[in-house]
Amino acid sequence: MSGFERKEETIRLQTIRTNDKIRVPVVRCIGADGTMIGVIPTVQARQLAERQGLDLVEISPNVNPPVCKIMDYGKYLFEQKRKEKEARRHQSSQVLKEIKFHVNVADHDFQTKINHMKGFFERGNKVKVSLFFRGRENAHKELGLELMDRVVKSCEEVAVVEQPAKLMGNQVIMIMGAKPKR
Repeated sequence: MSGFERKEETIRLQTIRTNDKIRVPVVRCIGADGTMIGVIPTVQARQLAERQGLDLVEISPNVNPPVCKIMDYGKYLFEQKRKEKEARRHQSSQVLKEIKFHVNVADHDFQTKINHMKGFFERGNKVKVSLFFRGRENAHKELGLELMDRVVKSCEEVAVVEQPAKLMGNQVIMIMGAKPKR
């Protein structure tokens, strides 16, 4: 967790008022079991919470009167952090890998690069395929486009073309992504 995320979390948690920090005269109180107790003075709600060994936590501060619930505040914070951690764990970020080719690539080098690309696709990454033209190769751009077609045919069982091959100056760029799993 970065320093910014920790600071943001502490600011968010500081906005939740509990027990003595609730300064309004009356609150709409919800019991520990979820039953509606009703609109009662804050002091009385705090005493109810103390008798049960729990905390009075302000759930919805922007309504009139504010809604408070009797609960274990420490357990509530633990549950919130666990839910956030679980949500972050289920997030997946796609990484864009790059494979560079030249027009006169040897067959073995071509096959090695294709195998690397297939490995990237298995891990769910996208691949940017770049082809560079050097010197006299610029006169034969059609060879580069043929090589890109060869790349697509070699990876068609595991990948799809997301951005077709496009000629930009002395290079051709194409982006491929893994096929969705069924």
